[in-house]
Amino acid sequence: MTYSIVARDAANGDLGIAVQSKFLSVGSVVPWARAGVGAVATQAYANVAYGPDGLGLLEGGASAQETLDRLVAADALRDQRQAGVVDAHGRAATHTGRHCFAWAGGRSGPGFAAQGNILAGPGVVDGLADTFVAGGRPFPELLVGCLAAADAQGGDRRGRESAALYVAREGGGYGGGNDRWIDLRVDDHTDPIGELGRLLGLQQLYLDRPAIDDLVRLDETVGAELRSLLGGVGAGPGSGFADVYQPLSALSDAEEVAEREARPMTGTAAPLPSTWDTTWQAALEDWMAVENLEERTAAPGWIDRRVLDFLREKAGAASR
Repeated sequence: MTYSIVARDAANGDLGIAVQSKFLSVGSVVPWARAGVGAVATQAYANVAYGPDGLGLLEGGASAQETLDRLVAADALRDQRQAGVVDAHGRAATHTGRHCFAWAGGRSGPGFAAQGNILAGPGVVDGLADTFVAGGRPFPELLVGCLAAADAQGGDRRGRESAALYVAREGGGYGGGNDRWIDLRVDDHTDPIGELGRLLGLQQLYLDRPAIDDLVRLDETVGAELRSLLGGVGAGPGSGFADVYQPLSALSDAEEVAEREARPMTGTAAPLPSTWDTTWQAALEDWMAVENLEERTAAPGWIDRRVLDFLREKAGAASR
């Protein structure tokens, strides 16, 4: 009832799965991944144990093909299962049981396994595979593009309902605390792939950390502009934004400074211009927290370019 691709990003080792189905919340069933280990898609009459069990086998040193062979051999309903596996080395394997509903099949190659069942035809799997091989886009966008190409070839014969994108990256989760870099699900939608692409854009805005090259130096001009923009959205020092996040126990000045400095940020602090000071820096960070942009926090003396553009848009809308 589904088509999917499991893949490894050859550039950095990220592991991901993209999937679409005429099935409610396909992301709760099909995709499984662990950074540095591998990725698994389990579908058709899905055996969800293939996910954790497969990752366990991969972590124990089994290759993608060995993992899939062992999962299938131990399954009495193997002929009704479909699955794809990719390991941390980019080796891949796919299985389609002989009792899966037509059209059903899969393709695998270096770094990917693509598969589907109840499809319009083999062109759906070719759309997944050929799009991945062609590359030319960042890994998450490429996986969504694979789904779009498969959909253009007819996709699931029953129609569209849900889609999901899962990408595991070491330390890629919120605050760097786990490997769940991207975990997006469209559970019920008339255009699940299009909606998945929209959510990916929001994920990148809110949760991606900027690279050093994305930072803008706070000079006299930028500092003055930031003060004007923050004032335009009502987020200057002493505004209500600072009141949104109030700790249960009052912090001393030293504790507050220590907590701010302990939060993840990009870059190294630089001298502040005369148009900017620590009070305005705190106001900027308070506004960013309310807007859920805290993962894009830059060291004092810098600002992420996307945050600056976002603030410009917000201030422009507020002035209209």
